[in-house]
Amino acid sequence: MAFAVSDELLGTFVPIAVYWIYSGIYVLLGDLEKYRLHTKAEENVKNIVSKSTVVKGVLVQQAFQISVSLLLFAVVSDGSGISKPQPSFLAIIVQFLVAMFVLDTWQYFMHRYMHINKFLYKHVHSKHHTLVVPYAFGALFNHPLEGLLLDTIGGALAFLVSGMTPRTGIFFFSFATIKTVDDHCGLWLPGNPLHALFSNNSAYHDVHHQLYGSKYNFSQPFFVMWDRILGTYMPYSLEKRKEGGLEARPIKQKT
Repeated sequence: MAFAVSDELLGTFVPIAVYWIYSGIYVLLGDLEKYRLHTKAEENVKNIVSKSTVVKGVLVQQAFQISVSLLLFAVVSDGSGISKPQPSFLAIIVQFLVAMFVLDTWQYFMHRYMHINKFLYKHVHSKHHTLVVPYAFGALFNHPLEGLLLDTIGGALAFLVSGMTPRTGIFFFSFATIKTVDDHCGLWLPGNPLHALFSNNSAYHDVHHQLYGSKYNFSQPFFVMWDRILGTYMPYSLEKRKEGGLEARPIKQKT
């Protein structure tokens, strides 16, 4: 007897599996000093939380994510147990683009506000910035409240506004997860297709994690449009470090 798993359950748990598998690949690749945006020594000195603490923090956030996701699917489900028919491929592409825009918009303004509001930054968002040197499986190392506001609610809004089906949601949220992990990987790997497709990438987000860039490059996880429109865009150049690897250096803009 076949065991059927609903699209709703897959949409909840597949992106979490993707998170650990994709970030695990980066762990297996090793240090790759030649392509690191920071040296290993910098990571050990500047990051003030242990990797075991990061893993625990991410698991807590994912537990919240599971709860809200299951609740959302319970609310939008018609109770029939029958999967909704998939729209045309073109319609799915449009839904992806709408969801990307909604998620980007929500995360930009919420993320920026968490930097503006001193209370929220000190007690909530600063937890994520304890990783001055980002790495892949630390991408979702956030305060639970931040995870709920930025990621979980933002994802729910993207799902609802775009009108995508739970089956499409499996692919969208898996892709968004891959993108988020990649933006925090701390590496600039040659041939990375995400770097070719998106200006918002590991180097762009690394600038935001540094002290000089903390008031810039709020956009995540897909595009940089809101940073450009609202004057928080900080361009950078990738330069080789004498001790090996690369560095994202800010480019002074003409006033």
